Amino acid sequence: MSTSDQDKPICEVLQVLGAKWSFVVIAELQKGPKRFNRLQRDVAIVGTQSLTDTLRHLEQSGIVRREVYPTVPVTVEYSLTAKGMDFQAALAEMEKWALRWRDPEAAAAQTAGEG
Repeated sequence: MSTSDQDKPICEVLQVLGAKWSFVVIAELQKGPKRFNRLQRDVAIVGTQSLTDTLRHLEQSGIVRREVYPTVPVTVEYSLTAKGMDFQAALAEMEKWALRWRDPEAAAAQTAGEG
């Protein structure tokens, strides 16, 4: 019995989070809700249009909540939904993995210790 890629959970994850800057935006929003300009300053590596596209994609995927406040001028705040906050554990594990394998000597020692 064969399954299509769409039936594989990892493909669903990559479809939602596969945008180039998704992880950066999620990691920043885990610190708390932010308005666009604050978020843009905090993730300065991401261009304005890329940040806008990433936020829209994450909002459509149910990861980010966009709240509009009727002030003058209008205030828009972004925060993580419960689904987005639930991703925190996976993000922490990915960060541990990256740190573990960042240093080639540490990676070699890790591999040698497993053998």
